[in-house]
Amino acid sequence: MSKSESLTINIMSKDYRVACPAEEIETLKASAQLLNDKLQAIKAKGSVIGTERIAIMAALNMSHDVLLGESLQQTHNDLNQRIEILSSRIEDSMREINI
Repeated sequence: MSKSESLTINIMSKDYRVACPAEEIETLKASAQLLNDKLQAIKAKGSVIGTERIAIMAALNMSHDVLLGESLQQTHNDLNQRIEILSSRIEDSMREINI
C-alpha cells in the first residue's frame, strides 16, 4: 500500500487540504485544475448564482461527460464486435468459394 501525502489544492480561490497517494498527486492536481476551470467557466457565464449551485452544475456537466464517454466507448466496442463477426463471415465465405 502506498504512502499518502498531504496536498493543498485551490478551487475557486479556496484552499483545500487533501490526502493522496504519492503516485496519484499529478492526477489529483490535474483533476483539481479541470474542476476549477469548469467552475470558473460556469461562474463567468453569470447564469448560475451561488457557489453551491455552480458546484452542482459543474458536477452535473462532468458526470454527463463521463457517461457520454462511457456510452461512446460501448458503441465503439459494439461496432468492433460487429466488424469482427462480419469479417469472420466474409473469411468463411471466401474459404467456401476456394473449395
